[in-house]
Amino acid sequence: MKPILLKSALVLALATVTAHVWATQATQSSLTQKTSGIDQQYIDQSVRASHDFYDYVNGTWLKNTEIPADKARWGTFNELHELSINQLHAIVDELGTKTWPAGSVEQKVAHLYASFMDEKAIEAQGIRPLKPELARVDAIRNKAELAGLMGHFSRIGVRGPFDISIDQDMKCSDVMIAGLLQRKLGLPDRDYYLKDDKKFVETRSKYVQHIQRMLQLAGDTQAAWHAQDILQLETALARIQWSNVQNRDLSKRYNIYKTGELKKLTGSFDWNTYLTTVGVNDKIQTIQVHQLSYFKALDPVLQKTPLPVWKAYFKWNLISSFAPYLDKALVDESFAFYGKTLRDVGEQEVRWKRGIQMVNGVLGDGLGKLYVEKHFSADKKQRMDVLVQNLIRAYDQSISELDWMSPATKVQAKKKLDSLSIKVGYPKKWRDYSALQIKADDLVGNVLRARQFEHQQELDKLGKPVDRDEWFMSPQTVNAYYNPSSNEIVFPAAILQPPFFNIEADDAVNYGGIGSVIGHEISHGFDDQGSQFDELGNMRNWWTAQDHQKFKAKTQALVAQYNAYEPIAGYHVNGELTLGENIADNSGLSIAYKAYQISLGGKPAPVIDGQTGEQRFYMGWAQVWRAKTRQAQAIVYLKTDPHAPDRVRANGALVNQTPFYDAFQIKEGDRMYLPPEKRVSIW
Repeated sequence: MKPILLKSALVLALATVTAHVWATQATQSSLTQKTSGIDQQYIDQSVRASHDFYDYVNGTWLKNTEIPADKARWGTFNELHELSINQLHAIVDELGTKTWPAGSVEQKVAHLYASFMDEKAIEAQGIRPLKPELARVDAIRNKAELAGLMGHFSRIGVRGPFDISIDQDMKCSDVMIAGLLQRKLGLPDRDYYLKDDKKFVETRSKYVQHIQRMLQLAGDTQAAWHAQDILQLETALARIQWSNVQNRDLSKRYNIYKTGELKKLTGSFDWNTYLTTVGVNDKIQTIQVHQLSYFKALDPVLQKTPLPVWKAYFKWNLISSFAPYLDKALVDESFAFYGKTLRDVGEQEVRWKRGIQMVNGVLGDGLGKLYVEKHFSADKKQRMDVLVQNLIRAYDQSISELDWMSPATKVQAKKKLDSLSIKVGYPKKWRDYSALQIKADDLVGNVLRARQFEHQQELDKLGKPVDRDEWFMSPQTVNAYYNPSSNEIVFPAAILQPPFFNIEADDAVNYGGIGSVIGHEISHGFDDQGSQFDELGNMRNWWTAQDHQKFKAKTQALVAQYNAYEPIAGYHVNGELTLGENIADNSGLSIAYKAYQISLGGKPAPVIDGQTGEQRFYMGWAQVWRAKTRQAQAIVYLKTDPHAPDRVRANGALVNQTPFYDAFQIKEGDRMYLPPEKRVSIW
């Protein structure tokens, strides 16, 4: 139940600053010679920068690095994530050695981790902790009672055909609104159910076997029949679901219904019972329906599917949802499919890492406060402020110079830019976990209570003012995001580390790294989705018709460019699915380069390790995307991820940047060359 966030892949209104301050900061930055920040040891001198810049910058690393056996992908983001997990592990281990006041966050962290690490007790209990929930499914006597079960499962985070959401109203951002939206299925994407691609056919067969084994481990004597039925039901749901590309059309997802009118969509479903069980019926009179056609088409599926199949389906989803917290047989079977089969991961992560990630998911802000105290310095935030200020200034200049946008629309664009809220490091206030009960000897109970706690936290937002200080990522998360409904960009502390941000390095690599990430997130406010929202976060058309047509033409050129990339034989990048991120990558890199030029204050950049500032800027960009991905996982990404693959992100954005051609003498005939008339420049 999170808002629509436009994240980087990975990945506070500013006061007015005078030109004198900009120049002073730039001069001070250049007084002391700093390191280049470029990982010189990973450069592959056998590759020409003009032929494959990604391989040139990262080739030696790519040749010599093996993806760890317990990972589907390994790269810069993963390295920082591992660092964060190890830092959190040290914090949690230390908490476990001390006695804390009852009900304190420290005690809850220690007890939650202890409950996960008590393998002996977990093994002894087997499936028993889920027996009450399984009995709840068995007690269903008719289809009418499915509504109450689905409402309860929404409260405890178990997948069903749809779910409830609590978001800012897209057309009135000061109001929180409840919504109904389709849920993901057991396989990564609807194509896995509907396409006869050899890979997908094999995966479906293995999926049925997996469901059967999971049900058998839970005591189902008809598991083989039930597994086939579940696949047929999920296939029927896949047929009526919206695709990932369709879901990007936010205007079509804004459909407001009175709660009493939901019967017009799905007439055989008891909406009153569902909404009451979920906990919203006494709080709302209207609700947003995200995928209108899905809910209309759901009615025949509900009616045609026999009750025993629905009961098997819900049992399967319950068991799958809680498998990571049950005995070893269920844990291993869950990993065998979702780790090995779907992602080609050879080994499961060691238990302590899984435990830390579980604690982090439940008590992220509690751990985050401790993390920030140990691992985030004030000087990082200060230097980030300068970077952000230069990015904002560069964006303002870029809007002024656009040759395709009218003066009237430019005024509105600058108004939105001026209203942008920037959050760096950690939130102003931390979450209150006092209502969450955690026991040291009750892992499944802890997970159940944590999910219900999170659900209630979301429900409690209804009817209250929007909390614009809220963060939707913890400080220890290696990522960043833009929230269009609040017109804000957020950069957690954990991403502010090399290679994204190196406080010991010269500015060039930082503008190419974190500067481009900042530019990327700002650009989400002006991509094909974010540009539908105004400076207050309301979905409103602030464009002239002619400007919108010109913008559309540019974005379609970008769709065509990225559609042509084929990272795996037979599997192309989906230019429509990745459009928002591609706009943000290309625009963010362009704006970051301009911001870097501003930071120089009119002085030439220093040459370090034989590389100019402009060269180090683009090398900083390319090394951020250094990564290797297993093919099975890469296919999942191509079907579901709104970001292009790492190599495509790096090289794809570069070929549209004219200053890149100058920095590395890219000429016609080089593989990195794109004729000027085909280069896409938007912001």
